[in-house]
Order: sequence, then structure tokens, then C-alpha cells
Amino acid sequence: MSKLEGKVAVITGGNSGIGLAMARRFVNEGAQVVIVGRRSDAVDAAVAELGPRAMGLTGDIADLSTHDRVAAAVTTRFGGADIYVANAGINQIRPSGQVGIDEYDAQFATNTRGVFFGVQKIVPVLRDGGSILLVSSIASAKVLDGHAVYAGTKAAIEAFAQSWALEFKARGIRVNVISPGPIDTPILSKLGVAEGDRPAFEAGVASAIPLGRLGRADEIASAALMLTSGEGSFITGVNLRVDGGIALT
Repeated sequence: MSKLEGKVAVITGGNSGIGLAMARRFVNEGAQVVIVGRRSDAVDAAVAELGPRAMGLTGDIADLSTHDRVAAAVTTRFGGADIYVANAGINQIRPSGQVGIDEYDAQFATNTRGVFFGVQKIVPVLRDGGSILLVSSIASAKVLDGHAVYAGTKAAIEAFAQSWALEFKARGIRVNVISPGPIDTPILSKLGVAEGDRPAFEAGVASAIPLGRLGRADEIASAALMLTSGEGSFITGVNLRVDGGIALT
């Protein structure tokens, strides 16, 4: 039997990168998947790829009304959800002395406030025995140049997870965190890495990773499946680093 047969999963930022890899894996394991993304064209393309088990909703998780719409849509369509993955996030790399108020607020609005209120709104429609997974980053534990604000946003959600793991225990809802290391996704281009410079950039990053390479989005999806499915039934309140060992260096 498929590991998520009969389950309903909501994945924010599920239209690209790690989120889309999770959505693919969850669909392949039998789940109905609701993906939430800011760009309607990207959401539509992801749903078309994922097939009839997928449903898309367009919205910015920094806009708290998005979470009300997600909870309402999930309830109307499926009667509730079983898995909630708070994956959507933004990162603006800049030395602390150059960070503007708008940049600071934007990162906390999406990465921290959006996660908190997303969970707040979904929990009432999350079935008992469900699972919540927050996507953090190794940046919360390993100092990376220009990542001070981003690291702060992720450290906060790790603290949320520990509180929620106890707060929701009476309903059997497990809450965990996954912290990816450097992953080969389209976000590298968004960070300003030109296509011609990618081989040298990737080689430089890989040299700092004990396993000697960047991770793949499907490897994060495999870890997410373990934490959200029955395979992780006795796991709650953990932060699983899927980083090739880079946090050790």
C-alpha cells in the first residue's frame, strides 16, 4: 500500500523547487495534494504536471487572508487535511549593515509570521493524528555570510515547532522540522548565480560539504515523506538536518 494513501497534504511553496519535489513524492504515494504559491502561472503548471490528485491555490503566505482561504478550500474539497508542510520562504542575502527595514520585514512576514498563522489556521481542520512539517535551513545553526535575518526567521520557526509538538500532543499531531543544506534548485539563479558560473559555484560549495556534492530536491522530499508518513509515527519535535554533513564543518 502507498504510504500516503487516502491522505490530504497541503504544501506552501509547492509549485517549484523543494516544495514541488515534495508534492510529486506525496502524489506518487497516494496523497491528494494542495499546493499554495504566489504566481498563478507556476501553480497552474505544477498542477498540470502533478495530475488529478493535485489542486492549486494562488496566494502570498505573508498575506494572512491566504491562510483563511486555504483552510476553507481544504475543508470544502476534502473535509480537512492530514499533513501541512510550511515550505514557502524567501531569502535576501545581504550584510547586516546594508539590510533595509522593508527587507527585514518581508523576510519575517513570509518566513516566520506566515508560518505561525498558517499553522494556526490549518490546525482546526487538521485531522487528529496528523502531521506538521516546517522547512527551516542549516542557516539557523551554521553562520553563513549575509544570512543574519534569514537565519533569525528560521530559528524562530524551530522554536515554534518545539512548542507545538507539546501543544498539539493531545490530538496526536506530530510537529517536526527539516533543515536542508545546499540543494540544487532554481533558487541558485535567483541568488544571482549566472548560468555560466554555476559549475564553479557548485564545485566551491560541494568542497565544503562532507558528502562532496549539492543535495537534490528529491532527497529532501524523501526525508519529508518519512517525517510525515507512518514511517515517522514516533517522531515529533525534531529538527532533521538533510545537509550532506555541512553543519558539522
